[in-house]
Amino acid sequence: MFLFWFWLFFSGVDGAVRVMQTKTVAICGIDTGVGKTVVTGLMAAFFAGQGRQVITQKPVQTGCPDQPEDILLHRRLMGTSWNALDEAGLTCPYSFSFAGSPHLAAELAGKRIDPQVITRATEKLTADHDLVLVEGAGGLLVPLTPELLQLDYFADRDYPLVLVTSPRLGSINHTLLSLEAIRTRNMALLGLVYNLHGEHPLEIVRDSRRIMARALQQYGFSCPLILLPDYHESRSTNWQPLLPSL
Repeated sequence: MFLFWFWLFFSGVDGAVRVMQTKTVAICGIDTGVGKTVVTGLMAAFFAGQGRQVITQKPVQTGCPDQPEDILLHRRLMGTSWNALDEAGLTCPYSFSFAGSPHLAAELAGKRIDPQVITRATEKLTADHDLVLVEGAGGLLVPLTPELLQLDYFADRDYPLVLVTSPRLGSINHTLLSLEAIRTRNMALLGLVYNLHGEHPLEIVRDSRRIMARALQQYGFSCPLILLPDYHESRSTNWQPLLPSL
């Protein structure tokens, strides 16, 4: 039976220090297409290389009628292949062909997402792994059901977050709104990943990084800002600062 991991995070609320106990981390993004899948796969590969038993999960995949493409990319980045847990549907309980918000993709498929199905699948994965990395769908506030936002699902389960952002136009606004949403729910943020994939003016890259780093402090987060180079060029990012108290 694997021991749970403990992290100490400064909560920023009345100067209190919060102790968290978890084996599950949610990898979320400020928007769709920001690099959550790559970050999830690379983080899993890194911690697997540290000797940890790591598995990834994509609770809801949309725009994919067959095997969930995000799980397949996780496995490629991890240097592994489709496995029995993937085949059993534990790593992706819901997969819909329509490329849209989870609640809409489910509705068009004549189904409804049951949060408890996702939770039970995650719990089965945590039973045999040191760490489960759960990749969210789209941005933080996409609806899983008409009544339940994705971020509220993670908040209800006390999952700490890793937030992925980028230097593309609009990212400052989306990042600050995301930090505000996380802060409002008093959730733990392990780190902000600044994904440098793509072509961006150097002035924007530098300015966005400065503003985002300052925003972390302003919202009371003491977590690191991690620079992620274009993964097609380099995969040498050190993910260890995201989990400082293993």
